[in-house]
Amino acid sequence: MGMATGQSGGSGSRRRRQRRHKPMSEINVTPFVDVMLVLLIIFMVAAPLLTVGVPIDLPETQAKALNSETQPITISVNESGKVYLQETEIPIDEVVAKLEAIASNGYEERIYVRGDRTADYGTVMRIMARISAAGYNRIGLVTLQEQE
Repeated sequence: MGMATGQSGGSGSRRRRQRRHKPMSEINVTPFVDVMLVLLIIFMVAAPLLTVGVPIDLPETQAKALNSETQPITISVNESGKVYLQETEIPIDEVVAKLEAIASNGYEERIYVRGDRTADYGTVMRIMARISAAGYNRIGLVTLQEQE
């Protein structure tokens, strides 16, 4: 009797081993979706902080925001009169040459001029005049919307 039990138990364990090791053909995407949602939230929070690198106290106006489909080129003038193209400080004399080097749309490139509230008005106007004289006609001034 002990012998019969041992034989039937051995053949049953062979069947169990064969059933237990079937390969899984499904991919679990739940961890991937979780990671992507976390990354999406991080980038949504961080993106507005990355747009402007030069700290400037912009004046406030009642103008409405412009719709822009592409990232514009930004020229900033801080309170001490230093000029920045994107985030790099440049001399006023090199503004047009640097613009021509980085403008991907040529003279149709949108250019935003940001002037600090306490910046010299003449410096901002000189920069705008040079850009306009070079042939760029899509120039805009950046301000903050007034708080009511």
